[in-house]
Amino acid sequence: MEPRYKFLAIEGNIGAGKTTLSTKLSELMGTRLILEGFEDNPFLPGFYEDPTRNAFPLEMYFLAERFKQLSEELFNPDLFSRGLVSDYYLEKSLIFARNTLNEPEYALFRRLYDIMFRQLPKPDLLVYLMVPMEQLQAQIKKRGRSYEQGIKEDYLAGIQQVYLDHLSTLKGMRILVLSYGELNFASKSKDLLQIAEVINRDYPVGISRIAL
Repeated sequence: MEPRYKFLAIEGNIGAGKTTLSTKLSELMGTRLILEGFEDNPFLPGFYEDPTRNAFPLEMYFLAERFKQLSEELFNPDLFSRGLVSDYYLEKSLIFARNTLNEPEYALFRRLYDIMFRQLPKPDLLVYLMVPMEQLQAQIKKRGRSYEQGIKEDYLAGIQQVYLDHLSTLKGMRILVLSYGELNFASKSKDLLQIAEVINRDYPVGISRIAL
């Protein structure tokens, strides 16, 4: 499948299937792939044990690593010949920080973020995977990461709301809010192809919503 968008970013809540879908789409479309190395963050296990103490170093580490990875990839000339699929975008740092940091910490974080963000190209299409809370929790449990098993539904709901609020503020971008229902793109090729065809449509600037 020929990719319509040269830079496609897949976003969503914890457990939404971002990495799996990004990997499958990249294989299907023959593009380069960026996957976030979130497990390398040394503050992640501590954050789930004590969020108040570890939130700021956690978010700063993520911001630095995401910026480094994206800046190296997005200024590669090969982007414009092969295309790129990523399982996150730098906006993710702002969204999670808004949900986890106190006001003084967030103000400092936002200043640093704004300096970094304005240097990076925006995705040609940003896809947000809209997944119900109970489905997120089931998928988190299934993948079995020990430090995620204590995540509460209210935390996931907070992340989802901050995402949706933030998406509504973005200007000049194509955004697709996609609910994939019970489609199993991880193991069923026909489901993957159906989702890929929807993502590869021509969307206008602004927010489009599709439920499959």
